[in-house]
Amino acid sequence: MEQPSPAALEPTHAPIPSAVPTGTAGRRDFLRNAIIGASVLSSMRAAFAGHALPIVQSTTPAPSGGAVAASGSTVPGTIRLAHLTDIHVQPELGAEVGMASAFNHAQSMKPDLIITGGDAVMDVFEAKRARAEQLRAIFQGTLKRECGVPVHHVTGNHDILGWNRKKSESTGTEADWGKRFACDLFGVARNYYTFDHGPWRFICLDSVQPKDDRYTAYLDDAQYEWLQQTLAATPKSMPIAVVSHIPILSLTALTYGAPRSREHVGTDTVIYHGEMHTDATLLHDLFKQAGNVKVCLSGHVHLLDHCMIDGISYICDGAVCGSWWKGSVEGIPEGYGVLDLRPDGTFTHRYERYGWQARK
Repeated sequence: MEQPSPAALEPTHAPIPSAVPTGTAGRRDFLRNAIIGASVLSSMRAAFAGHALPIVQSTTPAPSGGAVAASGSTVPGTIRLAHLTDIHVQPELGAEVGMASAFNHAQSMKPDLIITGGDAVMDVFEAKRARAEQLRAIFQGTLKRECGVPVHHVTGNHDILGWNRKKSESTGTEADWGKRFACDLFGVARNYYTFDHGPWRFICLDSVQPKDDRYTAYLDDAQYEWLQQTLAATPKSMPIAVVSHIPILSLTALTYGAPRSREHVGTDTVIYHGEMHTDATLLHDLFKQAGNVKVCLSGHVHLLDHCMIDGISYICDGAVCGSWWKGSVEGIPEGYGVLDLRPDGTFTHRYERYGWQARK
């Protein structure tokens, strides 16, 4: 996914189409052939010229448990989240050492919890059994040795065993085939779930659905109904953070690939179904109706952006591995997100470098 690096968008106010399709087919396919008007692209170009997301490398940690806010004041009840996405641990390129380094650096920030954002390993989607077991051992062993704070996980496409049956030589009948492997890898009963930490509720979603020997991005019907019920059952006074592997909304999906000429923009601009949720409009409308969804975190594209729409922030949070441990991606270094989440639903976010140097 060699994509142009977007700048921060806070806010972009890119319009959401008003016509939301109903039914399974409409929800899954709506954005696949999305048409982006020329005026929208013009406004996005202006937004790209704005302020960059803060990328820092801290040498001394800021305190948590009432973390220091942007103003420098301490807000009681604030919790600190470290969001480490796209680790892609592997035996090559020193990645095991890199994973340990990232977790150690993140814990020096004194987080109250860590969430890994999917693509923990590289790769079991196409891997044969021996490779999959090797990656499982590396990830679980490193996590056990290096992580001393509560940790939760989101499933990424690279964490799903054998969906490419030809390359993996799997039959699909293996006991841990597909997402069962990811559940075992992360120690969860199901690939989507919710939990509370302090004053916040966290909803961890499963973005990845099968499409031939590859994947696409949406919530299946059972998960969507569960999400509706979970949002309805959450007190309106309780702020919610949603975490998915594939972005629900992100401008990185529009800047993917080669630049488009003005003859094409606004006529046939396509959002690739594997780079952003195809049910994005439906989910955004659901979050807007809920009223207390404050931030949606994702990874997958290894880039940084922050879109704010209708008061909801969508943050794509880079990658621990950068360009799969081969350096930065379009100027975005190896790193992770740090969020200080306040009881009133406001928050601060920054992207922390942890000093990794690619072993080329």
